[in-house]
Amino acid sequence: MNLRHLIFFRELAHTQHMARAAENLGISQPSLSYAIKKLESELGVPLFEPEGRNIRLTPLGKVYLKYINESLDMLSDGNTLIKELINPNEGHVNLGFTYTLGQRLVPELLTEFKKNPDNEKISFTLGQSYSAHLLQDLNTEKYDIVLSSHVDKLGDQDADRLFKFYPIVQQEIKLAVPAGHPLAKKEHVVLADLGKYPMIIFSQNSGLRPLIDKILAQEDVKPKITYQIEEDHTIAGFVKYGMGIALIPNLPQLDTKKVVLRTIENNALKHELFLAIKRDHFLTPSVQRFERFVREYCQKHFAEKGVFI
Repeated sequence: MNLRHLIFFRELAHTQHMARAAENLGISQPSLSYAIKKLESELGVPLFEPEGRNIRLTPLGKVYLKYINESLDMLSDGNTLIKELINPNEGHVNLGFTYTLGQRLVPELLTEFKKNPDNEKISFTLGQSYSAHLLQDLNTEKYDIVLSSHVDKLGDQDADRLFKFYPIVQQEIKLAVPAGHPLAKKEHVVLADLGKYPMIIFSQNSGLRPLIDKILAQEDVKPKITYQIEEDHTIAGFVKYGMGIALIPNLPQLDTKKVVLRTIENNALKHELFLAIKRDHFLTPSVQRFERFVREYCQKHFAEKGVFI
C-alpha cells in the first residue's frame, strides 16, 4: 500500500472536494482520482460517494479514516522523535497558559530556559485561554504542556484520568476596587466587607470560579453579582469603570491610579497553578526537557521560598 495514497485519502476526506484536495496536495486532479481508485481497489470497498458536486465519505470510509489518522500521526511522531534524537537541541514545544501567567511567569521561564546554550534553538508556539479551554486543547494535542488551574471535569470525564497535574506556583487573590472606592481607603479589608457592594465575578467556565466561591464561603459572604466574566484583565477593566468590585489574582501591571488592589486579611486560600501534560502521551525530548525545567525552576524559586506570583 502506497503511503502517499494514504496521505491523499486523508486530505480528500478532510476537504471532501476533489479539486480543492488536489490543490492542497500540489498534484493534479487525475492523479488524486487515480490514487483513490487504486486504494479502493486494494481494499475492495468504496471510500467515497457523490454528494451533489462534492463527495463524502462512505460509512466504511469514516471507519478507515480513524485508523489512517492514528497511523499517520504516529508516523509523524516517529519522524519527529528520530530528528530530535539526532539533535535533541532543536525541538519544538507547544505551550498553552492562562492570561495572567503572561505577565511574569511564562516570560521568566522562557528567558531562563533559553540561557542554557543547549536550549537556544528549541522553539515555542504559545497560546492563551482560560483553564478549561486550554485543557480541552491539551486533550486534542494542540498543546504539549499547559500551565493552568486544576479542573475536576472535562466534559463528563474526570480530568485527573486524562492529565497529570504538577503544582508549580501560587497566586495571591486580591480585592480589586476602583480608585476612590470606600474599600480603597481602608487599611484593613476583610471578607465581610465584600457583601456590601456589587461584585464582578469569574464565570463558571473559569478555573478560578470554584476558588472564588470557596473564598467567599469562608465567611458566608453572599455576593451581589453584577457581571460574570472569563478573563482577569477584562474584569479589572470593569472595576476601573466603577461597575463593581472583584476578587482576582494579583496583577502587578495594573494601573494603580485607576484600580486599587487590596489584600484580604482573613482569606487563607491561594490560587494554585499547575503544569499539566496528557497521560500516556508521547513527549519529544525537547518537551520533556522543558517540562522538567519548569517543575525544577518553580520548586526552587517559588515553592521553597514561599513566593507568590
